[in-house]
Amino acid sequence: MRQSAGAWITFTLSAVLAAAVPCRAKDYSGEPEHLGLLGAAEESIFGDVYAEPTKWRSLSLTTFFSEGWDQAWASPVAGGGGAPRQGWLNAADGVFYRLAIGTFSWAHDGGDTYDGALRVYTPLSRRFELRSDLPLIHSTPQAGGGHHTAFGDLSLSPTFMLSESEDVSQLAYVQMTAPTGDVESGGDIASVTPGYEFWTNWWRGLVVRGGANLTVPYNHTGVRETGARTSFLGDLAAGYYFTPHDLTPIGDLVWYVATNLTQLTDNRGPSTTTVSFTPGMRTHLGANWYLLAGVEVPATNPKPFDYKLLTGIMKVY
Repeated sequence: MRQSAGAWITFTLSAVLAAAVPCRAKDYSGEPEHLGLLGAAEESIFGDVYAEPTKWRSLSLTTFFSEGWDQAWASPVAGGGGAPRQGWLNAADGVFYRLAIGTFSWAHDGGDTYDGALRVYTPLSRRFELRSDLPLIHSTPQAGGGHHTAFGDLSLSPTFMLSESEDVSQLAYVQMTAPTGDVESGGDIASVTPGYEFWTNWWRGLVVRGGANLTVPYNHTGVRETGARTSFLGDLAAGYYFTPHDLTPIGDLVWYVATNLTQLTDNRGPSTTTVSFTPGMRTHLGANWYLLAGVEVPATNPKPFDYKLLTGIMKVY
């Protein structure tokens, strides 16, 4: 099992190195205005970040500490192949957004588990973004029958843009989860999750994205009572865009497959490896509303569930 995790890490690092290769970029003239930290945050949240001509400019890893922090975020241009920078369910982002998405999932596992959540992406500058995860409902079957339904564990993820060009973007984040749920529904877990993500588009509508992270639970309740364990997650997804943005309600239609590998890494139990595949889609319904859907299917034993249906309604603003 540990060899599987090692192979996945090697594969992910290979993808990262490929993503880091310098690539072509258009010669955009002009320098984004220096607004100060508060000014950049205000403009990023409330300004016209979709204005044309675009205010987007590439960012280099070598200028991470000196460029972009006091400049407003602007919606990035399409990739080198012409694909938009958009998010998918059960796949790494690798991109900054300004949007909110409500998601609902239902897992068939003998007793059925379902979740409802809201994720909000709030860019504060070209280099910094906050992801907020609000777990509105988490319902799990109980041994005596029925379901236990409760609020889940709240997460906040400071996210940093490492580099961004037309073809490739790379970011790092630290997700901090608070124990706002309860033990009966598998919550009440405090954890920290450092991670890395990338996004690429070199050829036509083909987008490849992925990432890796390590979740470390640290509170007594989470570790002792719920059995939360340290885990490594690696994911890689590929999809192809078939339609233009304005062809609503099937604009920006993309079909993709995401692969997720989870490896339990501590010594508090078996070193279980779980691999799942998620065929999914996303489409522009109109007026910057999007529909997302997918089906996650485990491919290894023991299976955490038989299959999970994923849906999402997104609004870009």
